[in-house]
Amino acid sequence: MNKRKKHKILVIHGPNLHLLGKREPGIYGGDTLAQINKELRAKAAKKNVAIRIIQSNSEGEIVEEITNTQYDFLIMNPAAYTHTSVAIRDALLGVDAAAIEVHLSNVYKREDFRKKSLVSDVVLGVISGFGKTSYLLALDAAIIFLQGEFLKKKSS
Repeated sequence: MNKRKKHKILVIHGPNLHLLGKREPGIYGGDTLAQINKELRAKAAKKNVAIRIIQSNSEGEIVEEITNTQYDFLIMNPAAYTHTSVAIRDALLGVDAAAIEVHLSNVYKREDFRKKSLVSDVVLGVISGFGKTSYLLALDAAIIFLQGEFLKKKSS
């Protein structure tokens, strides 16, 4: 019997995301991080992928997770580090894993400094502005990518 490898997806929530549900719900929505994680875990289980989810306010811890954890795909909301962290950018460049940058809010409708990402050009894509659905869309995209269907052309 040929047993297929279970894909491993790492989700990293950056600084202050532990405050979801309380912090600026008009921008970030009313869902807590626990609620978002519960939905991600349920969807991953349904799709038969392993998922590891962490939240950290520490840039160094995020770099450690990116560079020292075994995974096939990374979904990351760098939060405030999106605009400031060369260290996270370098970590992404240093590993051989596909990644998606996620944001709950539409960063392009916000302050000018939020419109510049130091990581968007080193990830496969960016999903922004759909609240918790941004994470769920990223998980769908990750699974499609891991199944080899990403950017596959339809045969005529």
